[in-house]
Amino acid sequence: MNYKELRPWGSFENLLDVSYCKVKEIIIKPGHAPSYQFHHKRNETWIIVNGTGEVTLDDKTSVVERGHTVEVPIGMKHRIRNTGTEDLVFIEVQWGEYFGEDDIVRLADDYNRQDT
Repeated sequence: MNYKELRPWGSFENLLDVSYCKVKEIIIKPGHAPSYQFHHKRNETWIIVNGTGEVTLDDKTSVVERGHTVEVPIGMKHRIRNTGTEDLVFIEVQWGEYFGEDDIVRLADDYNRQDT
């Protein structure tokens, strides 16, 4: 069952949610970013399919654009920011032992959220 969730920074849609992985399409609006966060129970791989942005992994920032892949192991602090003028879109593949939104530990958030 696919569903889209709106967030202050954009939206995500679950494309696949099974016991061994979860796959999402994530859309980030220009100038916006999800929280700087990490997870205890899942790894993530991001495939950038549209737009440009900056990825911060454990306090190191680099530029990403269409065609780039980002690996986020369990425990790595991470954030992506849309620095372009169009939507930044990426496919996120999660794998590990748990994929719930309550496995997000926020370190910084532009929208002052404490939980998901």
